Amino acid sequence: MTVSVIIPAHNAAATVGRTLASLASEADVIGEVLLVDDSSSDGTAAVALQAAGRLGLPLRVLRSICRDAGGSRNLALEQARFPWIYMIDADDLHLEGGLRALLSKTRTQPGPDIVVGAYRRRTDGVDRQFKMPGGYTAAGLANACAYLEGRIRSIAVGSALVARHAIGETRFPTGLPYDEDTLFWVSVMRRASLAVASQPIMIYFVSSERSDDRFTVKPVSRFLEWRLALRGLTDCGIPKSSLKVREGLVALKIARVHYAQGDLEMAEKFLTVAEVAPRAAADVWRCMRYRLKIAARRRFPLHRIQLQSA
Repeated sequence: MTVSVIIPAHNAAATVGRTLASLASEADVIGEVLLVDDSSSDGTAAVALQAAGRLGLPLRVLRSICRDAGGSRNLALEQARFPWIYMIDADDLHLEGGLRALLSKTRTQPGPDIVVGAYRRRTDGVDRQFKMPGGYTAAGLANACAYLEGRIRSIAVGSALVARHAIGETRFPTGLPYDEDTLFWVSVMRRASLAVASQPIMIYFVSSERSDDRFTVKPVSRFLEWRLALRGLTDCGIPKSSLKVREGLVALKIARVHYAQGDLEMAEKFLTVAEVAPRAAADVWRCMRYRLKIAARRRFPLHRIQLQSA
C-alpha cells in the first residue's frame, strides 16, 4: 500500500459514495483515503464512512471550515502518510486500473516524480473524448512554462499521481475563483521529472453553468486577485513572459463567457487584456474574431434582429 488518496468534499453526500466505490478495485495499493469534510450540512462524512466500511477502504475523515477545495487539499497534504499522492474530487469517478497504471510508470528508472494519465470530461451529462496527455518533456521548467502557456494538455485533478517528496511544502493557493490547480501543478512541475500514462484514469464531471459562473461574479476584482497569485510564480523561477501568456489566455476565456451572456462591455474589457498579452497565432485569430463579433452585436443588437424576423 503506497498511495494516500485525498478527497475534498462539501455537501457531497449524493456523490461521494459513488466516488469511493470507483476506488474500491484499487484497495490493495491504497494506504489511506483522507476525506476532508469541508463545512458540509448534508451528512457527507457519515455517508462516506458507511461506504468505505462496506468497500473495505481505509478512510479517515478530516474536518475543515475553509469552504475551499484547495484549502481542504492542503489540510490533507499536511497529514498524508504514504509516498504517493492521488487527489480526486467527491463528484468524479476513478476508472478501474487507473492507479495501477500510474504506479507502474513510477517503477521505471529513473523514477518520475509525477505521472499524468488520460481523462474524460463529462460536461452536463455528455461524455467528451478522452484527453490524452501530450507535449511533456523531461525538463521540469520547460514543462511548467508550456503548461502555463497552454501548449501542453492540462492536468485534471484525479488524472495524476505525484510523489509526496516532490510536493514538499508546495500548497494550493486558497480563495481563488479559478485556475488554482494550474498554479499548484506549475509550482510542483517546475522541479519534477514527469512520465505519461496513456491509459484513461478518471472521469471529470463538469457543469458548464457552474464553470461559467466563476467568471461572472465580481469579474474584475477576482481577476486581479488571481493575477496577483499568478505573478507570485516568479519566486519559483517562472519567467514573466509565460505569466503574461497565461493572463491573456484566462482573460480571453472570461471575455468569451461574458460575450455569450450578452455583457459586451465586460467582454470588451477582458478582450483588451487578452490582446496585449503575448499570443499564439490561434489566439490572435480568436481575439480578432471576438472583436468582430462584439462590433457586430453592437451594430445589430439581438432585439432588432428578433423584431425583423418576427
